[in-house]
Amino acid sequence: MTCACGHHHSPRHHHNAKGTPVALKTPMFGLTGRLVCADAGQMMTALSLLPDHIALSRDEPGCLHFDLWQDENPLVWHLSELFTDADAFAAHGARTRDSAWGRESEGFTFDLHRHDVIPVIRRETRQDLDAIDALLRDAFKGEGEARLVRKLRADGDLSLSLVADAAGTILGHVALSPLSADRPAHALAPLAVAPKAQRLGIGAALTREAVVWADAASVVVLGDPDYYGPLGFRPADLASPYAGLPLQMIGDLPKGSRIGYAPAFAAP
Repeated sequence: MTCACGHHHSPRHHHNAKGTPVALKTPMFGLTGRLVCADAGQMMTALSLLPDHIALSRDEPGCLHFDLWQDENPLVWHLSELFTDADAFAAHGARTRDSAWGRESEGFTFDLHRHDVIPVIRRETRQDLDAIDALLRDAFKGEGEARLVRKLRADGDLSLSLVADAAGTILGHVALSPLSADRPAHALAPLAVAPKAQRLGIGAALTREAVVWADAASVVVLGDPDYYGPLGFRPADLASPYAGLPLQMIGDLPKGSRIGYAPAFAAP
């Protein structure tokens, strides 16, 4: 059904994914439930005001996910919201109360369920692919990394693809792909976290989980030593297309040994 945000939606429900929990300082804040109109007049008010309310809510710095969609019963809307923490939700409430929607919706019936949300790290599924694409484009402000992951997947070179799932919202992603080397090794690239969810520890959790999965194989990354150093990576003296750049490694590849990346990295 096409809802107030102008998109067609199938029914969605809050769910708790299985995986490795991300240790957050404070939990994220989730809200699910229903908005019920008493009559056609309230329904028309909702149709008129909800598009702006949705857009303004999604623009809030602490809003990670905000969705409202109309039920087959046109007097009922379902909602699914996710904020970085309870303070971000409180800021959302304060803004909403001072808005046209806040003033005009006082007579509506709300059946709401609030819950703490802890993201979990899990393997990607087919249902995640569009969300991973969107995350990579948003995090890197372009198409390059999304195209790389799609190519790795199509070529069978996506050794590991992990997502950070917060009640169904994909907030982070990391990929491992095979390296040709003297010993088993993987390239860690790309690592992405949704811009509003950065600096919460999600990227570090994804990286640690990828290293655990790699087990005895080396993991090589090109990135900021100030970020990857505390995660156990050390400068790597390897013969690589990226030699001279901040190449780092966890593992035991011999000094000066040559590594080769999957063909997707050289694709235009």
